[in-house]
Amino acid sequence: MTNSTSTPNPDQSPLEDRPQDSYVKLAMRNMVRKGGRSLRHFFLTTVGLLAVLIGLAYLTR
Repeated sequence: MTNSTSTPNPDQSPLEDRPQDSYVKLAMRNMVRKGGRSLRHFFLTTVGLLAVLIGLAYLTR
C-alpha cells in the first residue's frame, strides 16, 4: 500500500523544482533591494553620457 503523503527528500532542495529566474527578473529584484544606490548610479551614468555626447559635439563642430 502506498502512502499518499510524500516525505521530502533531503538530497533534493525545493529550489530545484522551480524554473530558473531570468536575468531581467534578477536584475529588477536586485535594483529594488538596493533602492537609492541604483537610482544614483543610473542618474550618474545618464549625466556622464550626456557630458560625453555634448563634449564630442562641441569638439567636432
